[in-house]
Amino acid sequence: METAAVAAAGAGRRIMVAVDEGEESLHALNWCLANVVSPAGGDTLVLVHARRPRPVYAAMDSAGYMMTSDVLASVERHANAVSAAAVDKAKRVCADHPHVKVETMVESGDPRDVICDAANKMAADLLVMGSHGYGFIQRAFLGSVSNHCAQNCKCPVLIVKRPKE
Repeated sequence: METAAVAAAGAGRRIMVAVDEGEESLHALNWCLANVVSPAGGDTLVLVHARRPRPVYAAMDSAGYMMTSDVLASVERHANAVSAAAVDKAKRVCADHPHVKVETMVESGDPRDVICDAANKMAADLLVMGSHGYGFIQRAFLGSVSNHCAQNCKCPVLIVKRPKE
C-alpha cells in the first residue's frame, strides 16, 4: 500500500530537463530517469533545448569574406541540425523508459532566458539540468546557466553534477 501512495504522490508531475549537445545534460537526463521519474508512470518529461540565436553578421567580415545569403542559410541549417541532434539523442535515452511521456521544446535565444521562461510558462514541477563544472573564473566570464536558473526559476531546480573521473 505504501508503494501505491508514493506512486500516486509523484504521478502527473511535469519535469523539465534542459538538454544540449554536451555530456553533462545527458548525465542529468539519465540521473533524472533513474532517480526522479516515477517508475509507476504518470510523469511527463519536457526536454527543452535552447538554440543560440543566429549571430548578426555584417555584409563583409573583418577578414574580407562576404556573408552571402547562401552562407547565412548554411549557418542556419547547421544550427538546426545541432539542435535536432541534441533533442534526438535525449529522446533516444528516454525511449528506454516507456512509462514516461516525453515532450520536446526547442526555442531560440539565450539559454538562461529560454530555460527559465519555458519552466515558468509551463509551470514545471521541477527543472533538472546538468552542470558544466566551470570554476570561479570561467563562471565570472561566461556566466552559469544553471546558477541563473537556480536564482530565477519559480520551480525547484535540481542541478546534477557529473562524477569526477
